[in-house]
Amino acid sequence: MSDNPFDFINSISHKKNNLLTDEHAEKNYPGFLVNKGLSLHADTILYANEINRRPWIDNKLAYDYYLNSIRPRKRYSKWFKKTKNEDLELLKEYYKCSESKALEYLNFLSETQLEQLRKRLTKGNKQ
Repeated sequence: MSDNPFDFINSISHKKNNLLTDEHAEKNYPGFLVNKGLSLHADTILYANEINRRPWIDNKLAYDYYLNSIRPRKRYSKWFKKTKNEDLELLKEYYKCSESKALEYLNFLSETQLEQLRKRLTKGNKQ
C-alpha cells in the first residue's frame, strides 16, 4: 500500500480502484493533498469544495465520495510551487526574521538600501 497522494488521485481520477482496503491505508490517507490535487481541475473543483466544506468527515467517506462521484478521465496538471524572491531571502538572512516580517520590510526599503544590504552580506571572493 502506497502513501503517495498521487496514487490516491490517480485511483480516483482514472483507475477507479479502491486503495482504502485496510485500516493502515485509511489512517495514512493524505486528504488535504488529494483535495488540493483535485481542486486543480475544472471538472473536479466542485467535488473538492464539497469535501473542503465538511472537514469533520472521516477519510474513508471522503475517498468513497470522490471515487464514486468523479467520472473517469486522465487529469494532469502542474502543482504550483512557490517562487524564490532573492530580496526576501536577503532580508530574512540579514535581519534573522520570519518571512512575513521580511515582506513588511521589503515594502519600506528602497532599491539602494537593498543594494547596501547585498554588499554587507557578500560572501567569498566575488569580483
